[in-house]
Amino acid sequence: MERFFYASIMLLSALILVCPNKSSAEMILDMESAVRMGLERNQSLQAVREEVRGREYGIKSARGAFGPRLSTAYGYTRLDERPEMRTMDPATGQPVNIEGSRDLWVLNINIRQPLFTGFNLLSTYQMSKLAHEQSQSQLDRAELELILEIQTTFLDLLAARQSVRVAEDSVTRLESHLEVSRSLFDVGLAPRLDVLRAQVDVSEAEQELITAQNQVQTLEALLNMLLNLPWGQQVIYEGELQFLPYTLNLDESRRIALRKRPDIFIADKSIQIALKDERITASDFYPHIGANFDFFRRGDDPTVSGGVLQDRKEWRAGVQLEWTIFEWGRTYYAWEQARQGTRRLMAEYQSLLQSVSFEVKADYLFIQESRKRITVARQGVEEARESFRMAEARYEAQVGTSTEVLDAQANLTRAEGSLILAESDYLKALASIYRSMGEKNIDLSPR
Repeated sequence: MERFFYASIMLLSALILVCPNKSSAEMILDMESAVRMGLERNQSLQAVREEVRGREYGIKSARGAFGPRLSTAYGYTRLDERPEMRTMDPATGQPVNIEGSRDLWVLNINIRQPLFTGFNLLSTYQMSKLAHEQSQSQLDRAELELILEIQTTFLDLLAARQSVRVAEDSVTRLESHLEVSRSLFDVGLAPRLDVLRAQVDVSEAEQELITAQNQVQTLEALLNMLLNLPWGQQVIYEGELQFLPYTLNLDESRRIALRKRPDIFIADKSIQIALKDERITASDFYPHIGANFDFFRRGDDPTVSGGVLQDRKEWRAGVQLEWTIFEWGRTYYAWEQARQGTRRLMAEYQSLLQSVSFEVKADYLFIQESRKRITVARQGVEEARESFRMAEARYEAQVGTSTEVLDAQANLTRAEGSLILAESDYLKALASIYRSMGEKNIDLSPR
């Protein structure tokens, strides 16, 4: 039994050592899952969501202004003289003076119900609803911007990884050429200069490789920050730069943008809010009507239980109209100022429509350009590879020079870099045009 107990302890210890710690487990994310996680966890986006919730309370606050207002007041007053009242004594028929207290305590309860405020309350309520709708559009815009930022960073990371592979291939080719140069130099078939040139190029290629590797680490850290991942979280970002078609033409893209772009919704709501603000400013042109109900308790002591010369309680009810007839143009000029603000927003709205159309067209043209560059770059890579192969073969056969090999190698590295840049530019142009259209296309799938 004792042996079985110790054996169980040993087995449990081994399992603890072998099984990975869940907190340090690696996380595997592709672009779609990374974007989804960013939308869920990014703190900048969370701040906008909190603003949307705050605007919901603003609607409830504005709606509450339509109801009656209940207030109370409790006060004490000390008179300089005792109040007196002259009356007749019913028993003797003689006039007598009755003195009250110099202490006056009053409790007042007031209920006020606004009946007409020159459309102020209604416009304020409508304006709060518009502000809430505007904040929802601002959330959509923030999500689009975050999606674009994550996608662009993810694509830059994929391109940086390919650049690392290109740099590694470049180092490998140059080291191979260095070995060939040394071999030929050792047998007296190549000058010492060829070896030195090859060594310099290997050193430069290794520096470029280090830079490319650092770029990968920097972009991974940036993605971790955008996704609000904890410090030290191990993440593997999966994916390749793959060609994805874009099936919409320019007119279709523009129509979608004008229909779905959050910026346009925000600008439209700004105009509607400005119109409500005009109405609120113009409310001072109209009379304000309200109903009041007051209940009073008075007394000579803090219990407000009445006094010698005071009734203990009373109530009053009435309707009050207030109308400011003349203020030297203050209301009129304030209204004109509000109208000018509305006209400014309308002009900005028209300018925004043109800007959206331009952004869509610029992104569309960049897609076409990048697509053509991919075709040309692919052909350039094939030609550069063949050129390098021929230069290397000619050098080994001693009918070519080391300079030709190094030039061919540099051309191949540039061609491969150009292809990577064209492929990443194309995909980033896709991400940009979807953002310009107001489309939350998190995986860049064809629409």
